[in-house]
Amino acid sequence: MERSFVIKPELAKQYPFIAYGKGVYLYDKQGKAYLDGCSGAVTASIGHGVEEIADAMHEQAKRVSFAYRSHFSSDAVEELAATLAKWAPGELNWSFFVSSGSEATETAQKIAIQYWQEKGFEKKNRIISRWMSYHGITMGALSMSGHVLRRKRFVPLLADYPMVSAPYPYRRPDGISEEAYARQCADELEAAIRRIGPEHVAAFIAEPVIGASGGAVVPPDGYFQRIREICDRYQVLFIADEVMTGIGRTGRHFGIDHWGVVPDLMALGKGMSAGYTPMAAAMASEEIIGTIARGSGAIMAGHTYSANPQSAATSLAVLRYVEKHHLVERAASQGAYLLNELKKLAADCPFIGEARGLGLLCGIELVKNKETKEPFALSLGVTQKVLSKAFEKGLILYPAAGGLDGVAGDAIIVAPPLTIAKEEIDHLLALLKATLEDVQAELAEV
Repeated sequence: MERSFVIKPELAKQYPFIAYGKGVYLYDKQGKAYLDGCSGAVTASIGHGVEEIADAMHEQAKRVSFAYRSHFSSDAVEELAATLAKWAPGELNWSFFVSSGSEATETAQKIAIQYWQEKGFEKKNRIISRWMSYHGITMGALSMSGHVLRRKRFVPLLADYPMVSAPYPYRRPDGISEEAYARQCADELEAAIRRIGPEHVAAFIAEPVIGASGGAVVPPDGYFQRIREICDRYQVLFIADEVMTGIGRTGRHFGIDHWGVVPDLMALGKGMSAGYTPMAAAMASEEIIGTIARGSGAIMAGHTYSANPQSAATSLAVLRYVEKHHLVERAASQGAYLLNELKKLAADCPFIGEARGLGLLCGIELVKNKETKEPFALSLGVTQKVLSKAFEKGLILYPAAGGLDGVAGDAIIVAPPLTIAKEEIDHLLALLKATLEDVQAELAEV
């Protein structure tokens, strides 16, 4: 082909062509193997080329691939919703199916606002979110996102939702205990609600573990318990963005399960279909859907491919595969090993400030000075140097730059498929170590 007509992430870049994937590896057309150290976009959670999933896709395609949600339901859609209801905490029993995480968070936002309208609180339409956050790239989802670098071009079009800080234990102020820090961060939400007026606030949205805007930042214990108390006190719904953390990634069914907190709404995506089809969901509680059912009787949201039978059957097969192979438990055990080894690597590497994570969602923060935690200048492109060098060596990693004040800071997400074996983790670590050594040498010349 003389030229490409595809709008790629970097227009001038020449990308290798993918040929196939198997397990935790991807192979390009030249036969080069790449260890998928980040599950693509923290998505391919059960690995590549799983025949059971392909068989389920084929069986559904032979019956029907598309039926519009306003005309039909399907066995696959009903069974998928029932399975998610079984997995989800509390009374989060209802699922609204969409095609991407951005659609899921935006749908959760709309359901939250509609819920208060149905209860007669028309003015409760404001969403509060955190500055270190990423909830998606559509305008509604981006409005809720505090990822400064991704918001930058579109600020005049976005709602002014990010207001509060996220807990960032690595940069916790000196002289404050973890318990006090958790409370301090959570209390920012209470101050924001009081400042706006609780009569105007519909919901608060947060990622249980911060992904793309921070690099697997795990909150201190007590933070989400306090958030739940504040939301209840001021009649504000809590939306847990589980697009990256859900479906076993952190070693529990959902990231929020680590703190025993039940949200009112939950957004899912990525691992829900493990990359085998575009699929996501907004889950809502019995109270929310019951209120709307007794009122207007319909959710004002939806897309052409919402509740698509083909995607539902694929996602259902993925969830059954996760259950059959005990991948939630595997994520916990393999993740503990991976994080322990990353911490050893951090101790030896002069520009890793911290290795952190939960389950198989791990991250390393890169700093210029380990003692002062001074970040590299973004102009140096340290994150991209690591990603590019790793890719050359056959290791795929995921970027998470801009965590510090949104405009500085470098971090990498390491989140391989939940199916990864110990020897494959060791291979990943060897490639990562070699990558960091090369980048260290390169930085020494700057």
